[in-house]
Amino acid sequence: MKVFRGGIIRLFEQGKSGYQIAKDMKLPYTTVRDIFPECIEIGISPKRNNGEWPPNSPDLCVEDFSLWSILENEACSKPHQSSEALKKSLVKAWNDIPQEVIDRAVDDFPRRLKKCIDAQGGHFENK
Repeated sequence: MKVFRGGIIRLFEQGKSGYQIAKDMKLPYTTVRDIFPECIEIGISPKRNNGEWPPNSPDLCVEDFSLWSILENEACSKPHQSSEALKKSLVKAWNDIPQEVIDRAVDDFPRRLKKCIDAQGGHFENK
Protein backbone atom coordinates (compact mmCIF):
# COMPACT_ATOMS: atom_id res chain seq x y z
CA MET A 1 0.00 0.00 0.00
CA LYS A 2 2.86 2.42 0.73
CA VAL A 3 3.78 2.26 -2.95
CA PHE A 4 0.79 4.55 -3.66
CA ARG A 5 1.56 7.07 -0.90
CA GLY A 6 3.84 9.37 -2.94
CA GLY A 7 1.34 9.58 -5.80
CA ILE A 8 -1.53 10.27 -3.44
CA ILE A 9 0.41 13.08 -1.76
CA ARG A 10 1.41 14.66 -5.09
CA LEU A 11 -2.20 14.64 -6.31
CA PHE A 12 -3.41 16.09 -3.00
CA GLU A 13 -0.85 18.90 -3.27
CA GLN A 14 -2.22 19.62 -6.76
CA GLY A 15 -5.58 20.30 -5.13
CA LYS A 16 -7.34 17.02 -5.87
CA SER A 17 -9.91 15.63 -3.47
CA GLY A 18 -9.72 12.12 -2.05
CA TYR A 19 -12.35 11.00 -4.53
CA GLN A 20 -10.48 12.56 -7.47
CA ILE A 21 -7.25 10.92 -6.31
CA ALA A 22 -8.94 7.52 -6.10
CA LYS A 23 -10.38 7.99 -9.60
CA ASP A 24 -7.08 9.21 -11.11
CA MET A 25 -5.11 6.36 -9.55
CA LYS A 26 -7.84 3.80 -10.27
CA LEU A 27 -8.00 2.87 -6.59
CA PRO A 28 -10.94 2.38 -4.27
CA TYR A 29 -11.64 5.54 -2.28
CA THR A 30 -11.19 3.54 0.93
CA THR A 31 -7.62 2.72 -0.11
CA VAL A 32 -6.80 6.42 -0.49
CA ARG A 33 -8.47 7.16 2.85
CA ASP A 34 -6.63 4.33 4.60
CA ILE A 35 -3.20 5.18 3.16
CA PHE A 36 -3.38 8.94 3.67
CA PRO A 37 -6.33 9.88 5.90
CA GLU A 38 -4.92 13.36 6.54
CA CYS A 39 -5.79 14.50 3.02
CA ILE A 40 -9.39 13.54 3.64
CA GLU A 41 -9.71 14.79 7.22
CA ILE A 42 -7.96 18.11 6.69
CA GLY A 43 -9.82 18.69 3.44
CA ILE A 44 -7.99 21.89 2.53
CA SER A 45 -5.45 22.60 -0.10
CA PRO A 46 -3.78 25.85 -1.15
CA LYS A 47 -4.80 25.21 -4.76
CA ARG A 48 -8.47 24.46 -4.04
CA ASN A 49 -8.79 27.59 -1.89
CA ASN A 50 -11.50 25.95 0.18
CA GLY A 51 -10.11 26.52 3.63
CA GLU A 52 -7.63 28.61 5.52
CA TRP A 53 -4.04 27.76 4.73
CA PRO A 54 -1.14 29.81 6.08
CA PRO A 55 0.20 31.70 3.03
CA ASN A 56 3.90 31.22 3.77
CA SER A 57 4.30 28.35 6.15
CA PRO A 58 7.37 26.20 5.59
CA ASP A 59 6.38 24.43 8.80
CA LEU A 60 3.50 22.89 6.86
CA CYS A 61 5.48 21.89 3.83
CA VAL A 62 5.28 18.13 3.38
CA GLU A 63 8.85 18.29 2.16
CA ASP A 64 10.23 18.62 5.66
CA PHE A 65 13.31 20.76 6.29
CA SER A 66 15.31 17.57 6.79
CA LEU A 67 14.61 16.65 3.17
CA TRP A 68 15.64 20.08 1.96
CA SER A 69 18.93 19.84 3.86
CA ILE A 70 19.62 16.45 2.24
CA LEU A 71 18.91 17.93 -1.19
CA GLU A 72 21.09 20.94 -0.48
CA ASN A 73 24.00 18.81 0.76
CA GLU A 74 23.82 16.43 -2.19
CA ALA A 75 22.86 18.71 -5.07
CA CYS A 76 24.47 21.99 -4.10
CA SER A 77 27.85 20.89 -2.77
CA LYS A 78 29.49 22.26 -5.92
CA PRO A 79 28.56 25.05 -8.35
CA HIS A 80 26.42 24.26 -11.40
CA GLN A 81 26.97 25.67 -14.86
CA SER A 82 23.27 26.24 -15.53
CA SER A 83 19.85 26.06 -13.94
CA GLU A 84 19.24 22.89 -15.98
CA ALA A 85 22.32 21.26 -14.42
CA LEU A 86 21.04 22.25 -10.96
CA LYS A 87 17.61 20.78 -11.72
CA LYS A 88 19.18 17.50 -12.84
CA SER A 89 21.31 17.40 -9.72
CA LEU A 90 18.28 18.03 -7.50
CA VAL A 91 16.24 15.31 -9.23
CA LYS A 92 19.09 12.83 -8.82
CA ALA A 93 19.50 13.77 -5.15
CA TRP A 94 15.73 13.39 -4.60
CA ASN A 95 15.69 9.98 -6.27
CA ASP A 96 18.56 8.87 -4.02
CA ILE A 97 16.71 9.69 -0.78
CA PRO A 98 15.53 6.42 0.81
CA GLN A 99 11.75 6.04 0.77
CA GLU A 100 11.76 5.49 4.54
CA VAL A 101 13.19 8.99 5.06
CA ILE A 102 10.48 10.51 2.86
CA ASP A 103 7.79 8.48 4.63
CA ARG A 104 8.95 9.75 8.03
CA ALA A 105 8.75 13.36 6.84
CA VAL A 106 5.27 12.81 5.40
CA ASP A 107 4.07 10.93 8.47
CA ASP A 108 5.16 13.89 10.63
CA PHE A 109 2.89 16.29 8.69
CA PRO A 110 -0.25 15.88 10.88
CA ARG A 111 1.78 16.66 14.01
CA ARG A 112 3.20 19.83 12.39
CA LEU A 113 -0.28 20.84 11.24
CA LYS A 114 -1.65 20.45 14.77
CA LYS A 115 1.19 22.58 16.17
CA CYS A 116 0.42 25.29 13.60
CA ILE A 117 -3.27 25.22 14.54
CA ASP A 118 -2.39 25.37 18.25
CA ALA A 119 -0.13 28.37 17.52
CA GLN A 120 -3.01 29.96 15.55
CA GLY A 121 -0.85 30.10 12.44
CA GLY A 122 2.05 31.70 14.27
CA HIS A 123 5.61 30.49 14.68
CA PHE A 124 6.17 27.17 16.40
CA GLU A 125 9.10 24.87 17.02
CA ASN A 126 8.94 21.56 15.19
CA LYS A 127 10.59 19.31 17.74
